[in-house]
Amino acid sequence: MTRYQDDFYDAVNGEWAKTAVIPDDKPRTGGFSDLADEIEDLMLKTTDQWLAGENVPQDAVLQNFIKFHKMIADYDKRETVGVEPVLPLIEEYRGLSSFAEFATRIADYELAGKPNAMPFGVSPDFMNAQLNVLWAEAPSIILPDTTYYADDNEKGKELLSLWRAQEEKLLAKFGFTEADIKDILDKVIALDAKLAKVVLSREEGSEYVKLYHPYDWADFTKLAPELPLNAIFERILGQIPDKVIVPEERFWTDFAAEYYSEDNWDLLKADLLLSAVTSWNAYLTDDIRILSGEYGRALSGTPQAMDKKKAAFYLAQGPYSQALGLWYAGQKFSPEAKADVEYKVATMIDVYKSRLTSADWLASATREKAIIKLNSITPHIGYPEKLPETYAKKIIDEKLSLIENAQRLSEISIAYSWSKWNQPVDRSEWHMPAHMVNAYYDPQQNQIVFPAAILQAPFYSLEQSSSANYGGIGAVIAHEISHAFDTNGASFDENGSLNNWWTEEDYAAFQTRTDKIVDQFDGLDSYGAKVNGKLTVSENVADLGGVACALEAAKKEDDFSARDFFINFATIWRMKARQEFMQMMASVDVHAPGKLRTNVTLTNFDEFHQEFNIKDGDPMWRAPEDRVIIW
Repeated sequence: MTRYQDDFYDAVNGEWAKTAVIPDDKPRTGGFSDLADEIEDLMLKTTDQWLAGENVPQDAVLQNFIKFHKMIADYDKRETVGVEPVLPLIEEYRGLSSFAEFATRIADYELAGKPNAMPFGVSPDFMNAQLNVLWAEAPSIILPDTTYYADDNEKGKELLSLWRAQEEKLLAKFGFTEADIKDILDKVIALDAKLAKVVLSREEGSEYVKLYHPYDWADFTKLAPELPLNAIFERILGQIPDKVIVPEERFWTDFAAEYYSEDNWDLLKADLLLSAVTSWNAYLTDDIRILSGEYGRALSGTPQAMDKKKAAFYLAQGPYSQALGLWYAGQKFSPEAKADVEYKVATMIDVYKSRLTSADWLASATREKAIIKLNSITPHIGYPEKLPETYAKKIIDEKLSLIENAQRLSEISIAYSWSKWNQPVDRSEWHMPAHMVNAYYDPQQNQIVFPAAILQAPFYSLEQSSSANYGGIGAVIAHEISHAFDTNGASFDENGSLNNWWTEEDYAAFQTRTDKIVDQFDGLDSYGAKVNGKLTVSENVADLGGVACALEAAKKEDDFSARDFFINFATIWRMKARQEFMQMMASVDVHAPGKLRTNVTLTNFDEFHQEFNIKDGDPMWRAPEDRVIIW
């Protein structure tokens, strides 16, 4: 039995880990994943009944989900149809003769959800978070991060070979010759190698304030002179935009003129053609579905594809996820639990306010502005008030084919996304469904959101002690509040706009503290990979603030138990995962591994050392002068 003083995470979770089994179709199990698996079982059992005509809900949106689900679950029909539904799309892209011809069709391709090489979208303006504006991203790369393309990264070379092997087998299913396949993939990989030199790494992309590069439209269009941006956006938006925000500035300044050009057409056409071939793979035969996931399973070390039933449910759920979330919340989330969690959120905000008030390392003016931001945070608990307006339009026509219905659903969602341009931000809209085991803070809306699915044991239960609940959901709530004041959130004001509300001295003091958190995590081992302290710093700062505030709140209860608090914090982060998955996550995930989120974070607290009698010389010991508390 591991001692608390040697490895707190293992002392709490070691016995569980000995018997925990990672499902063959998953990369991990534990904490969040266990709850997600329970919800998955519930949804599969429920939708089995619905498909059989039993206990069918009266809700019209869910009835359309059931129709769509039935079509997807009809694997006999899918096997009979084969690849036939995609062949016209492939021929359409094969027939493109030049970049100029392709460029005239880009807007129509975008609105139809067809491959179009246009990495644009609509999101709130960092400088005016009340308004949605146009953003120009960059095309995606094949490997998980730019770091995989380094000459000495053998894993990157191995993964690219696995990706190529998958695509070779897939292209053969659609009648391409060996020569065609080699030509297409050679060109796609050549273009990908060029992209990898200019797109942002995950670490670069994790620093929000450095992503804001506004361009006047006339200046932006000069970056890709052969791309008819005016015509494209007149068709998509109904007018020419006046500006665009460019987070992926290096792609646009260094490569866009070449990427969108006649000279690059051979490579770009190959990429578009491959996208056309693979765009509907999940809806075709089961053999193609499973083959399409080979590379992804290699990335995560997952040995087995999902079975047909699960795959059909998740594919059908996509366009209807919020509606299924509302159904779940209606079944599983009681008014008593909602009221109790709302009380905990209010308590946590009050605790945070008192801690900000007493943060003597900040000037009073900075503290006042921080409290204004804190008071403006909007909490959303359990489920959204309403569905997005598109859901009423998602009507399945049983006379059409599966692919035709999927295409229509895609067109509805795409049109809705573009309709937000130049419109006020809808602050009531959620970014995840109520049956997802997660939570988030939105810096542009200054909101914290807690779906119903996470509001259960071990995170939260009326059966647990108050201290265990504070170490679970309390720490999660305070974590999300802390994101308003992490290395990214600190740059946004109470309205969600980019605005420096710090004095120069205070921000320097803040950076000194956050740099210490970078150092605490940077280079630590995770399944043979090294944790990137800069990539994970915002989440680690939020963990630290979350524990500090939840601990103070827990102390206010009559039944306070430091032991319950810290043990349940370790419990919610328990995880057993595949090595390949964790090595990939070390490169791409802004969160540190659960074990380190426990062991490193808790060593900053005096109460932790006292409760578990941790002394100098113990592996869990951190000297008092090295302990960091920010909020």
